[in-house]
Amino acid sequence: MSDETSPRKLNLTACAQTGQLVSGKTDVLELPRLRADLDLSGPPAPPIQWQARVQQREQAGGPPQLWLHLLAQARLPLSCQRCLKPAEQTLELDRWFRFVESEEVAQAEDDDSPEDLLVFEPQFDLLDLLEDELLLDLPLVPMHETCPQPPVLGHSDPAEVVADKPHPFAALAQLKKKSN
Repeated sequence: MSDETSPRKLNLTACAQTGQLVSGKTDVLELPRLRADLDLSGPPAPPIQWQARVQQREQAGGPPQLWLHLLAQARLPLSCQRCLKPAEQTLELDRWFRFVESEEVAQAEDDDSPEDLLVFEPQFDLLDLLEDELLLDLPLVPMHETCPQPPVLGHSDPAEVVADKPHPFAALAQLKKKSN
């Protein structure tokens, strides 16, 4: 991989001119914000496979615009919210991004634009974008379809749980008896 196609310092203009596909595999440990959300107690997660292509598109009445197409596949170990065991989640990204010249332009065009807008940077960090998109794609509540072991409650018999709790109005009944 040359310096201009390094995923941490991607030269967008050079990639668009050559039409070169940039691809690679990235270990989840290289993405610290994503790693913080993972359950790393089990076997290591397979690397994230990704590819990106930058292209110039003609636009009516203006200079050509840079676009980025990002594809990625990841199998990530998350904690199941029912049984608290690792639950592997498969994520697949297929996103298009259009580059604009400033943050002001991005904010002004964001509501009317069907595609995602990014501010053009001469040396673009593709792995930061990949990490952002994977974080946005994580399920809100990761769970197994069927947990390998059902969760264990503190009591084996639900009737015992009800019998152990005092009636919530018992204290009020005692106050009422004292006032009479």
